[in-house]
Amino acid sequence: MQATWSIESLDAAPPPRLTDEDLAARFRRAANFLRDLLNITPLPFDPAKWNTIDEPYPVPQRTYGWAAGDASYAMGAFQLGDDEVLILEGTSPACVFWSLCLWNPYMQTYDYRYEQVTINGGQIQYEPDGSWRIAIAAREPGLPNWVSTAGHPRGRIWFRWFLPESLPARPTARVEKIATRR
Repeated sequence: MQATWSIESLDAAPPPRLTDEDLAARFRRAANFLRDLLNITPLPFDPAKWNTIDEPYPVPQRTYGWAAGDASYAMGAFQLGDDEVLILEGTSPACVFWSLCLWNPYMQTYDYRYEQVTINGGQIQYEPDGSWRIAIAAREPGLPNWVSTAGHPRGRIWFRWFLPESLPARPTARVEKIATRR
């Protein structure tokens, strides 16, 4: 009978030593990652664009970062007082899915466990003509399709339409006092 032997190390092997070139390459990669991330992150807020939505842009030919190759997008920003509501009105082309999300400046949604900070085409209460109206406010404004700011006075508005049949039209936006809405 022939014997079979195996050798097993009980201690983890130390990582290989980095050369100066290896370490420099890692620093370059980290710097490139941060530069690319900051180039696609919509910081800072532009005060001239409060309570507006930018023109939607089409499905990109090439994607990077957070972009999906099958979606059109539109971004906006809100800055509201406790007694104000931002009313967005628009239409959506036929698509597989569309939604609006509220984000902080770092592209994170507000805490959806406690408040509705997003809404999608399946949740929307549509107008008889197929258009929609979304109300963004810190408190319930007495309108359908309310999206909560979750107590944040300002933030990002992010629309996305997946596999749209056409480029979405730019939603309109206006601020009203909540008290006048009741």
